[in-house]
Amino acid sequence: MFYLSTLTVLSYLSVSSALYFHISETERKCFIEEIPDETMVVGNYKCELHDPKTGGFMPSSPGIGMHVEIRDPNEKIILSKVYSSEGKFSFTSSSPGEHVICLYSNTTKWFSGSQLRVHLDIQVGEHAVDYGHVAQKEKLTELQLRLRQLLDQVEQISKEQNYQRYREERFRQTSESTNQRVLYWSVSQTVILLLMGFWQMRHLKSFFQAKKLV
Repeated sequence: MFYLSTLTVLSYLSVSSALYFHISETERKCFIEEIPDETMVVGNYKCELHDPKTGGFMPSSPGIGMHVEIRDPNEKIILSKVYSSEGKFSFTSSSPGEHVICLYSNTTKWFSGSQLRVHLDIQVGEHAVDYGHVAQKEKLTELQLRLRQLLDQVEQISKEQNYQRYREERFRQTSESTNQRVLYWSVSQTVILLLMGFWQMRHLKSFFQAKKLV
């Protein structure tokens, strides 16, 4: 029972973020999500057009769409597609690390100088799975569905742990590289100071000998 409770608490650590932002005609908004490998990500969005008369926002015109572009940690584009004014996009990560999600309007002629308010909800891991649809498709009972959720949560926790180990390894490599460079720089400074001291001593000795002071 304690184990199941722990899994339930840890499952809420998976990423699930909801927000809204404003964009102008040529503006581009990008977000960074740290995602483990082989993890599903689903983004739901909705666009609203600013109404200058009321000062509020109203449902956008059907002609307004959103261009979604997603890059993996290697700067490779894994998704670039134009969607409607309301919908969702999804992808599965192939490598762990920071994924950049960018959104911008597919056209400028619909704005007339106004702004768009974009509501965005990003869900990662098992939070991105529609278990209601899974239960209907696979004809699962409530117990089977709950077991499926727990298995998905355990798998997601394992991926998160692997990703944390991956981050720790990269951080250790960066720290070792930095320490090595600091050591080389310190040794170089010491060698330069010794050479300068030796040169100064030779120069002063030659000067004193020329002045017949020694």
